[in-house]
Amino acid sequence: MNDYKNIKTFDELIDLEHGKIGTQNRNKYEEGSQMFIVSEMLKSARKEAKLTQEQLAEKAGTKKSYISKLENGKGNIQLSTLIRIFEQGLNKKIGLTFL
Repeated sequence: MNDYKNIKTFDELIDLEHGKIGTQNRNKYEEGSQMFIVSEMLKSARKEAKLTQEQLAEKAGTKKSYISKLENGKGNIQLSTLIRIFEQGLNKKIGLTFL
C-alpha cells in the first residue's frame, strides 16, 4: 500500500504510482498517456471538422474501424499514418517536440 502523506506534487504522485522515469512500469504508463492524448486530439479535430469516422477514414485512405481504434486509444499507429490522417483527412499539420 502506498503512503500518500508526503506527496506534494503531481510528479511525486506519478513516481509513487508508476515508478521513476525509465522504469518499465513508468514507460508503460507514459506510452498509454501519450496514446490517450493523441486519441483525444484526433477525436476533437474530427468533430471540429464535422466529419464522421467513416468520412475521415475515406479522406485519409484508411478504414473506419482503424479510426475508431485510434480514437479509443486501442491501436498502434505509425507516424506516417498519423500524419496522413491529420494532413489529408483533417487539413492540419502535426508538430513534434522531443524532450
